[in-house]
Amino acid sequence: MNEIRKGKEMFYVGKSEEEYLAVITYKKVDDKTIKADHTFVSEQLRGQKIAKKLLNELVSFARENGYKIIPECSYVKKVFENSTEYRDIIKI
Repeated sequence: MNEIRKGKEMFYVGKSEEEYLAVITYKKVDDKTIKADHTFVSEQLRGQKIAKKLLNELVSFARENGYKIIPECSYVKKVFENSTEYRDIIKI
């Protein structure tokens, strides 16, 4: 039901890239770096750890493709600061 899909520079839950209920977006900075710049979860999906699931998809994508992540989004910054599991992927 809350399937995470890959879009153009985004992972989302919803019908399409334009009609999503939750999303995490990123921008490619260079060949080795992406910037996580926005996370949104609609009221109806809040409390289901959807933002964390979206972030984990982005992190998996980054690891598989050899990217480091610049945490620009406030949610991603907070998670990265409070967890050691992402230390290998952070670019400061």
